[in-house]
Amino acid sequence: MNRTDHDVIVVGAGFAGLYQLYRLRQQGFRVKLYEAGAELGGIWYWNCYPGARVDTHVPMYEYGLEEIWSEWNWSERFPGWAELRRYFNFVDQKLDLRRDVQFSTRIAAARFDEAQEHWRIETDSGETVTAKFFVPCLGFGTKPFIPEIKGLGSFDGPCHHTAQWPQDGLSFKDKRIAVIGTGASGVQIAQEAAKEASHLTIFQRTPCLALPMRQQALDPEIMAEWRKGYRERYAKRRNSFGGFDFSLLPSSPGHPTPAERQTKYQELWDEGAFHFWIGTYMDVLTDEAVNRTAYDFWRARTLPRIKDPRVAALLAPQEPPYPFGTKRPSLEQGFFEIFNQDNVELVDLNTDPIEAITPRGIRTHDGDLEFDIIVLATGFDAVSGGLTSIDIRDTAGGSLKQRWAEGTRTYLGIATSGFPNLIYVYGPQSPSGFCNGPTCAELQGDWVVRFLTDMRDRGVTRFETTAAAENAWGRIMRELAGRSLFPRANSWYMGANIPGKPREMLNYPGGIAFYLEQCDAVRDRDYEGFILNAAAAASNRDGSFVVEAMMAAPAAAQ
Repeated sequence: MNRTDHDVIVVGAGFAGLYQLYRLRQQGFRVKLYEAGAELGGIWYWNCYPGARVDTHVPMYEYGLEEIWSEWNWSERFPGWAELRRYFNFVDQKLDLRRDVQFSTRIAAARFDEAQEHWRIETDSGETVTAKFFVPCLGFGTKPFIPEIKGLGSFDGPCHHTAQWPQDGLSFKDKRIAVIGTGASGVQIAQEAAKEASHLTIFQRTPCLALPMRQQALDPEIMAEWRKGYRERYAKRRNSFGGFDFSLLPSSPGHPTPAERQTKYQELWDEGAFHFWIGTYMDVLTDEAVNRTAYDFWRARTLPRIKDPRVAALLAPQEPPYPFGTKRPSLEQGFFEIFNQDNVELVDLNTDPIEAITPRGIRTHDGDLEFDIIVLATGFDAVSGGLTSIDIRDTAGGSLKQRWAEGTRTYLGIATSGFPNLIYVYGPQSPSGFCNGPTCAELQGDWVVRFLTDMRDRGVTRFETTAAAENAWGRIMRELAGRSLFPRANSWYMGANIPGKPREMLNYPGGIAFYLEQCDAVRDRDYEGFILNAAAAASNRDGSFVVEAMMAAPAAAQ
């Protein structure tokens, strides 16, 4: 591998990228990591808007590395962005990461050199580097989505997407604020703006079925007690649906009874976080009638918190706007109560759409509204957008963006045919958006590290997945998605939030446990579905066995 500048180039200094850097260095690889931001943290560098915080409870939202968790103390069960930044600096102090990180550098393009069997990678500054293996770790929220609105750019005041927030902050005090969007970032920033703004207007297209966060202050004594159970809690991640220390509950005809179901719903509701979503009975996500019981429970707990009947009908309508849980629930801390304040207004974009941005504010169908600050909480070109924003070219000269123009094609959610020596972590058709990020960073990341180590140790200079293996994995994705209610919602899980993007399940919906079983089966069968060097055409490399395995999937994966 000495012909290249590096053995491995990793992109992204979030949980996944830093874990790859750490583990690949342990295996003796020469690794360089490129990061667009000026510091470590990935999304926790970019997401510094007021109220930005994790929606996964600690200790799940951190590395399961004892040398880290044995010394680190959190101040909250759901830490904010500033504390996450301090955490990444602590991780760096322990693991000495930044010496191999180049900050403020975007990867612009990547080409595979057929003759040399390595990648030539170009940065936005014009630098070109080479590496045997290319490992993008971009996360599912890398590319902000900014809708095409007439006049956008003409506004006289600050107008920012939540993922492009000024690093030095922006005060809401006594300002007229517009927040467009009610996903996770919209909920969080609205809660903060409502405290200080002279007036806050929230523009809603689809109601957000937000769940109570149940925040909790922590101190060193609480943390010391919690650490006694950390090993057991981390061990549970591998056998769960979403990479947490809890999982979906089994259900069967006649079980649970309606009374048992309501009791469990209340228990999960009181626990907070995502327990009511992916700690509930698995048939909530597969059976429409059962799903309605979850929605009705949510609505019954939410309606009393909203005083105005008109507003309540918009925020918690009688009929579900989509099956509960088929869009990622936001976690809220008093979100519904802010609509009882005199300084907060809700605009329904279905009846009063935005027509244009003006120098002084926003023009809707009903008239002009003046603002001092406009917040675009409009989400992301999620899961695949980060990868397709880089000009990655295959061996025939075609781009990955072109390849995926009519639908994503991967094998195991980590590789695409025609792109040798390219393997991505937390990408499309992997558990990704359905899985806790740090869990995927470690568990999927460990599989990738072993794969690359095996390739090196076996003298494999080139690996590539096959089109047949992609087809097999695509069939698994369609089969599993079809057994769920997820396709019933126009969510970013389905790519439906981006105009012109193919509507498809972008995240593997079988759960992290079953996903890892399939990945391990591929490895045990000598990496079936991959072509290794010229041994190319061995007959048993189509990946078809994974389809057979899928058909025997446990109920949790169905």
